[in-house]
This record gives sequence, C-alpha cells and structure tokens, in this order.
Amino acid sequence: MKRILVCGAGGFIGTHLVRSLRAQGHYVIGADLKFPEFSITDANEFYQVDLRNQRSVTRLFKKDIDEVYQLAADMGGAAFIFSGENDADIMHNSAIINLNILHEMTFRKVPKIFYSSSACIYPGHNQLDPDNPIMSEASAYPADPDSEYGWEKLFSERLYKSFERNYGIDVRIGRLHNVFGPESAWIGGREKAPAALCRKVLENDRAVDVWGPGTQTRSFMFIDECIEGIQRLMASDYNQPINIGSARMISINDLVRLICKLADKELEINNIPGPLGVMGRTSDNSLIQEVLSWEPPDNLESGLKKTLEWIDVQRCGQT
Repeated sequence: MKRILVCGAGGFIGTHLVRSLRAQGHYVIGADLKFPEFSITDANEFYQVDLRNQRSVTRLFKKDIDEVYQLAADMGGAAFIFSGENDADIMHNSAIINLNILHEMTFRKVPKIFYSSSACIYPGHNQLDPDNPIMSEASAYPADPDSEYGWEKLFSERLYKSFERNYGIDVRIGRLHNVFGPESAWIGGREKAPAALCRKVLENDRAVDVWGPGTQTRSFMFIDECIEGIQRLMASDYNQPINIGSARMISINDLVRLICKLADKELEINNIPGPLGVMGRTSDNSLIQEVLSWEPPDNLESGLKKTLEWIDVQRCGQT
C-alpha cells in the first residue's frame, strides 16, 4: 500500500482516479479547491485547500507521501479556453500550483509524480487539416500551441523535467486527449464538447447548435481508459511526455449524429459562429503502443451512452 497525494482530487479525472487508487488498496489523500461535485470523495483524507497558497501545499506534504498525481489546473472547454477572457488566470493559477508542488516535493524528498499535461501543447499549424493532424510527441517543437492553456502546459512539462534533472524527482507526463464521461462538467461554461453536446441533444426537440462548420475533428477518450493509461504510465519506466488518448477521429457534426442516435432523436444541426480551436486533433498512439504495449481502446459509443444517461439524470434532478 502506498500513501498517494492526488492534487485536483475534486475534479472530474481526479474523482475517478481517487476511486481507482482506493480500490487497489492505497491510502489516498485528496486536495482541491472544491469537493467532488457529483459524488462523495473516496479519499481517505480530503483537504479543501487553495493549491496556489504555498502554506496550504506545505501542510499537505507534512505527511509521508510515496507518490503524487498532479491534475490540478485552471481549465475548461472551448468556451473557457478560447474566449481570451481567462488567459491570465489560466497561466498564473496553474503555474503557481505546479511551482508550489515541486517546491514541496523537493524539500520533502517525495520521489515520484504524475503530471497531467494536454494535447493542447501541440502546434496549431499542425492541426489545420481536419483529416490529417500531426500529433506525434516529437512534433511538439518548434512550439506553437493554439492557446495560453497549451503554452502553460508546455512550460510546466519543461518545469517538471527540469526538477527531474536537477533534484532527482521521478516524473511521468501524460498528454491527455479529450477525456469524457460521467461526473464531468456538463453545464456552466467549463464543459467540454461531448458533455455539452449530450446536454444539447437532451434539451432540444428540433435542432442543435454547433460551433464552427462541424467538419473539425477530434478524438475522445472515455474516463476509464484515461485512468488506466495514467496508471500504466506510472508503473512503467518511461519518463518522457507521452500521448494518452483515443486514435479514433470523428467530426463534431458526426459526433452530434452519434449522440442523437444513442438518444433515439432526430435533430437538425445548426452550425453557428463560436469558439473553435484547431480544425483537427487526434492522438498519435505509435509511441504508447511501443513503450507500454497498450493504447486506449475505442469505447466512444458505450462511453457516450453512459455519459448521456448520466447527464439525463442530472437534468432531471435540477427540475
């Protein structure tokens, strides 16, 4: 049994990760600015703290810690990331959290950490073709992320690698690609495409508004596969940034059609102006297949069905 600190334990991925680690018998300490929104935390201990505050982070590390999973960040979907209104907070808040955590890890000699990076670190100019985005790990440089969120993630990758070189911390970095599933944000502005579109399909009887032309492509990874990928990476000896995502690419309009089919509804699609992001994005899984002999399986239909049903229950609970 390990004593594991999960930062961002109140968020979507953090909630599922804590649950998985507890099921394996580990002692889990969770920390976040908020408690999980949709369930009671499975953490042995949970601290509602602001990780931007160095003293709060110091108190977390007073206990003996074997491993850290660092998921805490100021983030959201396209409406949050690409509006331009949140850029300063995104960069400042996430950078401060990572600096605080690394400072304490170094002082307390905590040996190992997983850092949750993002597909948003990849150059925007390599994602202009919706049918052929370039997303291999080696393509990250020369750097040209399409958002300040991506720039902060790329900076923090280098930050963690610097501490690894200079202070001997064992670092794992996963570049996560569009994770979805139950207990994710589904309303309020920070929700991502799958949850937002599931909600829109459930709410409407005639048409669904979709930002952009709808020909933009993405790949989507169900939460269970994300958690498995993170833990496989932590158990490996591979210490370079690596994609963790689905290789199945689908256009946003086709995603809406798939959700409509699962919901047994026939709706029109209205493509309207809105935050767009890149035109094409999917996970290049060549490296993860090579080093882990595994890649996230394609569970888009079954994952969307579970997400759709979960959001429907949440909607009913609000009325």
